[in-house]
Amino acid sequence: MVNVVWLLLIVGGLVVSAANHSMMSVTKAIVNASDQAVQVALGFVGIMTLWLGMAKIAEESGLMRAVSRLLAPFVSRLFPGIPKDHPTMGNMLMNMAANILGMGGAATPFGLKAMEELQQLNPVKDTASANMITFLAINTASINLIPATVIALRVAAGSKNPTEIVGPTIVATTIASVVAIAVERVFRHFHRNDKL
Repeated sequence: MVNVVWLLLIVGGLVVSAANHSMMSVTKAIVNASDQAVQVALGFVGIMTLWLGMAKIAEESGLMRAVSRLLAPFVSRLFPGIPKDHPTMGNMLMNMAANILGMGGAATPFGLKAMEELQQLNPVKDTASANMITFLAINTASINLIPATVIALRVAAGSKNPTEIVGPTIVATTIASVVAIAVERVFRHFHRNDKL
């Protein structure tokens, strides 16, 4: 569906520019945008390398495990059906800790492993379990204390203060996480009532 939207936008833009006899402007814009994309991508490589190195240091130093321990009581309440010593809980906690610290690349393997293990605990294999849905909602709307990717993009784009996004990001991702959990619980409640 997204491909159709992009195709319509591109074709629509070309039709409008052709109708207005401004195809040369479109060509110049495409060339300039391509040049900017390469410059941003190259600038992005350096800052992302820095953040990936920081992620590795955080993982090796035990910072991610410390954040995981802080999250454990909260997460065990969200997932009461999962035993505390089950490997799924550890992978979910590491995924959430990595996301909170802005290390999406480090979070992905833990998230995938957690989903695999949640599927093993799932009694109905062709339908997502309540725990899988809860984890997906939390993972999608994760609280983010250090928006490393956005900071990297802002640095690559030449921002004078690339870290000014930190405060608004914490507020926005906290609200998103609370809403995601609340909506998931409401839908879970209605789904449970439908089965009765």
